[in-house]
Amino acid sequence: VIDEERVMILKTLCVMICFASLTVHLIPVSTAKNGVSSKSRKRIMPNPVTEPPVMDPIYEALLYCNIPSVPERSMEGHAPHHFKLVSVHVFIRHGDRYPLYAIPKTKQPEIDCTLVANRKPYHPKLEAFVSHMSKGSGASFESPLHSLPLYPNHPLCEMGELTQTGVVQHLQNGQLLRDIYLKKHKLLPSDWSTDHLYLETTGKSRTLQSGLALLYGFLPDFDWKKIYFRHQPSALFCSGNCYCPVRNQYLEKEQRRQYLLRLKNSQLERIYGEMAKIVDIPTKQLRAANPIDSMLCHFCHNVSFPCTRNGCIDMEHFKVIKTHQIEDERERREKKLYLGYALLGAHPILNQTISRMQRAAEGRKEEIFTLYSAHDVTLSPILSALGLTEARFPRFAARLIFELWQDREKPSEHSVRILYNGIDVTFHTSFCQEHKRSHKPMCPFENLVRFVQKDMFAALGSSSASYYEACHREGF
Repeated sequence: VIDEERVMILKTLCVMICFASLTVHLIPVSTAKNGVSSKSRKRIMPNPVTEPPVMDPIYEALLYCNIPSVPERSMEGHAPHHFKLVSVHVFIRHGDRYPLYAIPKTKQPEIDCTLVANRKPYHPKLEAFVSHMSKGSGASFESPLHSLPLYPNHPLCEMGELTQTGVVQHLQNGQLLRDIYLKKHKLLPSDWSTDHLYLETTGKSRTLQSGLALLYGFLPDFDWKKIYFRHQPSALFCSGNCYCPVRNQYLEKEQRRQYLLRLKNSQLERIYGEMAKIVDIPTKQLRAANPIDSMLCHFCHNVSFPCTRNGCIDMEHFKVIKTHQIEDERERREKKLYLGYALLGAHPILNQTISRMQRAAEGRKEEIFTLYSAHDVTLSPILSALGLTEARFPRFAARLIFELWQDREKPSEHSVRILYNGIDVTFHTSFCQEHKRSHKPMCPFENLVRFVQKDMFAALGSSSASYYEACHREGF
C-alpha cells in the first residue's frame, strides 16, 4: 500500500501524468470536419517534465509521442574551444504518422493531414515549407522517390502518412541543428554545393517528407538544384550488403523470444480477449492487427479510443499493452539475441559512416553533412549495436548524431561524439566506456573505427574477421 507521503510526492512530481494514468477512458473529443478541435475539447496530455520514480506506461507513451512544445535543450556541438567540427552524420526516425494498422470493425481516428499554418502544433516556417515544397523538382530525387508527394496533403490521413505534428517535429530538429552546426560552427561554407551533403531515405513518403522538413529547417529556402536524395530499398540501409543469413537466424530466435514472453503474460492475454469481444472478432485476429499502433495514434493526438455497441477500448487496455512493450524491451536487452541481429544489421551503415568520417578527417570536404531519413527499425539496431543499452526505443522524430572533431592543437588527432535526442551518450557506448576514465572531453575516433572494423565481430563471440564471414559462419 502506498503511504500518504509517497502519494503527495508523486502528485508533486507529476500530477497530470498520474491523472492520465488512472483515467479509464480517454476524454471524448469532438473534432470539426476541418480538423480543428471544438471548444469543448479537453487535454489529457501533460508535458513530460519530471520522470516518475517507477516505470509508468503513460509517461513512456508521452515520450514516444514527442509532441512539439517548447524548444528543447541539446548538447549537440558542445566541445572545448580548441576543437573544430569536421563532419556531422544524422540518423532520424520519421515524424508522427497515421497508423499502419487498423483495429478491425472500429472507426479510425479522424486526423487531418493537410498542413495548416494556424493550427497546432505550430511552426513559424510551416507555411514557407509548404510553399517551397510546391516548387520541388523531380530531378532532385533518385527513382522511385520522384513519384512521392513532398508533403502530406489529405483532409483525412492515409495509412502511414506523415501528420502536421510529424512535419513540425522535423522542422524543429532542422532549426536546432542549423543554430548549432551552421550559425555557431560554420560546418558548411556559405556557397555550399551538392557535394557537401549526402541525403538518403527509404521509399516511404513519411521518410522523404521528414527528411525534407529537417533539411528545410536546416537550410531554409535551399536551392533545389543543390539537393539530391538517394533511395535506400532496405530499412537497415545496408545497400549492397543486405544478404546475411546469420543475421536472419538471430532475428528468428529473437521473434521466438518475443512470442514466448507474450504467452507468459496472462494479463496481456486477458486484455486482448476483452478487446476482441468489444470489436467482435477472434482474439488471434485482433492481435494480428497490432492494435497498439492505432491506439498510440489516438493517444498521441488526444482522440478517444474507439467504441462499439459492445463497449469501449480504454486506457486500461492501452496501459497493459504498453507495459508489455516496455517489459519486452527490457528482456530483449537481457537475452541479447537482438544484440546479435543488431550487430550484423547495423554494420553496413556504420561502416559507411566511418568511411565518410575518415575522408573528412583527411581533409576532404565532400559529404560533411549526412542525413539518413529512416525508421524505428533502422535506429534501434544501431543503438543496440553501439552498446547503448539504456536508450529508449526510438520515439517519433528521434535523432541520432555522430560528430567528428579535430583537435586544433594536435591536427592529426580526431575525436567523435555520439548524441541521442540531444543527449551526449558517447561514454555509454561499448567502444568508449573505458575511455571515460581518461577524463578527456571526447572519444578518440580510432576507437569507433576499431569497433566497427573488428570489435563488432568479436562481440558476436566468433572469430570472424569480416562482415561476410560473420554473416555466413557455420554452426550458429
